[in-house]
Parts: sequence; structure tokens; C-alpha cells
Amino acid sequence: MALTQLSQIAMMATDLAFIGRLGNEAVAAAALAGTIYFVSFTIGMGLVSAVAPLAAQAFGARDPRQVRRALRTGLWAALLISLPIMPFSLYGEPILLALGQAPAAARLAQHYLFGLVWGVMPALWFMAIRGFMGAVNRPQPALWITLAAIPANALLVYPLIYGEWGFPRLELFGAGLATTTVNFGTVLASLWFATRRPPFRKYRVLGRIWRIDWRLMRQLVAIGAPISLSFMMEYGMFSSAALLMGLISTTALAAHQVALQVVATLFMVPYGISMAATVRVGHAIGRNDPGAVKRAGLVAILLGIVLVAGFTLAVIAGRFAIARLFFGVAEDASTTVALTANLLLIGATFFIADGIQTIAAGSLRGMNDTRMPLLFAAISYWLIGFTLACLLGFQTELGAIGVWIGLSVGTAIYATLLILRFRLLASRLAS
Repeated sequence: MALTQLSQIAMMATDLAFIGRLGNEAVAAAALAGTIYFVSFTIGMGLVSAVAPLAAQAFGARDPRQVRRALRTGLWAALLISLPIMPFSLYGEPILLALGQAPAAARLAQHYLFGLVWGVMPALWFMAIRGFMGAVNRPQPALWITLAAIPANALLVYPLIYGEWGFPRLELFGAGLATTTVNFGTVLASLWFATRRPPFRKYRVLGRIWRIDWRLMRQLVAIGAPISLSFMMEYGMFSSAALLMGLISTTALAAHQVALQVVATLFMVPYGISMAATVRVGHAIGRNDPGAVKRAGLVAILLGIVLVAGFTLAVIAGRFAIARLFFGVAEDASTTVALTANLLLIGATFFIADGIQTIAAGSLRGMNDTRMPLLFAAISYWLIGFTLACLLGFQTELGAIGVWIGLSVGTAIYATLLILRFRLLASRLAS
């Protein structure tokens, strides 16, 4: 699961590396486009995330019919939610202008969004199928599909951005179009595995697909809606931080986007572990084994701490090389490179806290506990983290570095609250 997440982020990093050669303005526009896209995408992402705990609990209880119903309901939820969230990206430019962003950057961001928006539904379907595969202890096909998608994405992004090999030069629109094409390819491949290959074939996941299971849909929404809102709290804070960086300078926004891409890359390992924690905790809940619930969650958190700490040390040591990878070695990029390296250094504690919070949240999702984490996210990310980011970013001379300090503090508080919540619920189950 962790390798699958890394493979997905590798595609995004490839896009950003190619876009970076178009200049700081293009990178800033990609950051703004990502802000609009992911804030809306997280609504569907949270709902679809509920497929994993529902299917895992059914698998633990040895109820294959319920496993199939969980995936089928997730596919319907992904289709129904993608229709209202797609227009949000189609009107990205006026939204960005209303938020005070530069007209040129907003226009470029809209070009990127025009290419990205059509891949929302297949991306959500792929997430639902991945959740099902993980719940039945067979996550490997999702990894194979994603690994194959990395070179396919690069072979599409390069000619569509720069107009090579007989393709038109589409720049940011081409990058978004390539991502959409790859999304359709991954969902078709995953559907083939889910319907044709063992052990998935025996679940007959597309049986009676035309029928919406409204009872299970209500349960999925009850679990998934708080996850969506928690994701929106988290991504919304980082997206708002990008808007703050845009108000500081284009250089600050470009540096923030690259540093955040590095964070997102590191985040994929603990996020994959959190998905495994959701499955293992769900299995234990399904077979009514309270001791295994606590073991699965705490071992996942410890594993995440060890791995993320090691990755963090590597990033600190290579922060200047990482920045030059995206911006090159030209003299006019030296200021952006230096700021990016400083942000990566400041974010050292943030990397570890972010990894811990996602694993703890995944463990709680395995127990269907999603409402209290939503309250924790509101307090930690917005009441504390974003407020501190604004104060340090604009009321002191810290600027972009102050914004990242605020993000780090909010994330650390969120991680602490989630760990305490998991220990409390696991102890209650055991007693």
C-alpha cells in the first residue's frame, strides 16, 4: 500500500518537474490549480475512503456478500459525488481572482484545471477498488497498475507540455490532460483485475451494479462524510497556505509548492501504512478481537515514526539538491532554491507529525470513529495552525517560514489528539 502511494506521488512529482522548466509562474499556477482541484476532490476522496473499513470489517466477519456491497456502494458514491464537484474546477479562474490571486497565474491555473477535471470520477473509482483489494489482503495489483502508470504518465506529459514528437504544445493544459488519460487507464486495469483475476473474481463485484444499495449508502455517508470534512480541514489549510504564499510573492509560492511536493512524497509512506492500519483494525473489529485492535494501531504508529524519521533526516541532508532538481541550477533560480531549502529544514518536525496523524486517523477509521477526528482537525488545523501561520507570516518578518511554523504546530497538536483518542477507544474495547 505504501509503495502504491509512492508510485502515485511519483507521477505528480514528474508533472511538477516538467512544469518547473516552464518557469516560476507555471509552478505557481500549478500550485493554485492544485489548491482548487484537491479541495473539491477531497469531498469524494473521504466518501470513497469508507469502502476500506466497511469491506475490511465484512472480511473479518467472513461475509463476502457485504464485501461486494461495500465496493459496489463505493463505486456509486464516487460517480454521484464526482458530478457536483467537477464544476468547481471548471470555474477555478474566477474563484482564484476572487481570492486575490494574480490574473496571469489564475489564467494559467485554469488551463491546468481544464485538463485535470475530467479525471475526477476514474480517480475516485480507482480509490474504491484499491480499498476493496486491500480489505481482502491483496493490495499488490494496485501497485503493479500504478508502477506501470509512472512511465506512461511521463511519456504523455513530456510531449503534451512541450509539443514534442508531433504533439501540439499544450503546456499546463497538456499536463492535466495526461493525468486524466492515465486515470482512465488505471481504473480500467483495476476493473479487469477485480472482475477477472482470483481471488477478486469470486466476489462478483459488478453483480447487480445497476442497483443502488441505499441502506449501505447511508452508512457509507455516515462514516465517509466526516472523513471528507477532515480531509478538507487538512488540505484546506495547506491550500490556504498556498494562497498566503501567493500574497507574499511568486517566489514564496513556487518554493512552497515544491517543498509541499516533497512533504506529499514523504506522506505517502505513512498514508499507505494508515490504509493498512484501517484494514487490520477493521479485520479485528469484524472478528471481535479487541486485543488485535490495539496491537494493529500502535504497531502501525511505531512503524510510521521510525520510517518517517529516517526519511526526514535524508531530506534535511539533501534539501538543496532537492530544490535544484525542480528549479535547475540557473542563477536566477538561486533565491527560490534557497527558500525551498529553508522550508524543508523548518518542516522537519512537521514531516514526522504529519506521518503520525495519518496513521492514527487510519486506525480510528478502522473502528468507524470519524466524527471526533473531525472536531480535532477543526481545532488543530484552523483554530491553532492557520491562525498562527497568518500571525507569523504577516505580523513578523518570518514571511514564508512563519507560515510553515504555523502548519507544523497545528499538525503536531492534531497528531497528539488522535493518538490519545485511539488509546482511549482501544482500552474501552479491551475492557
